[in-house]
Amino acid sequence: MATFGVRGMGQPLGIRLCCCRVCTCINFGFVLSRIGLLKLMQLGLAMLCEGLLIRYGVPYADSIGQALTGFLATTGHCFTTTGILLICYAFSDKSYNLIRQSLFETLFNGLACCMYFSSASYMGFACIVWLHPQFLVRPGFWAYPAMTACYYMGYAAGILHALDAYLAFRHFRGAR
Repeated sequence: MATFGVRGMGQPLGIRLCCCRVCTCINFGFVLSRIGLLKLMQLGLAMLCEGLLIRYGVPYADSIGQALTGFLATTGHCFTTTGILLICYAFSDKSYNLIRQSLFETLFNGLACCMYFSSASYMGFACIVWLHPQFLVRPGFWAYPAMTACYYMGYAAGILHALDAYLAFRHFRGAR
């Protein structure tokens, strides 16, 4: 079985442009691997959630309450940590081998999974109890559909982090 995320010795670095190579410091083999794509999907969902929360949720923060604050904190922290890990892994094979085999990656993804599930559940409750009645009464009330999409994407991000935690745990136990 091929090892994902680790560049082979014969694989050239960077992008070939005419007769030379550019961006040789980036490990595109990792970015396009299973773990790299998983990290990119986690970043994408966190970015979409964060954008929806700020654009449509913050103006109605008094109606949504602590569900908005909890979801913003979850997406912000998970986005930052996943982004830092992706940058470290893309620029250094040694970082990938050292961090991925440590317990940090497993614990972070497990905690991120729990945080996404709990904050998405709370946001779902807030949407149904406080935003849905306003959506039925006020025309053009876009906070309800946006926050509904946000908590659905929160569940999807939780599933991705759970999958990543499982793969990191397998790597931690020695199965590559």
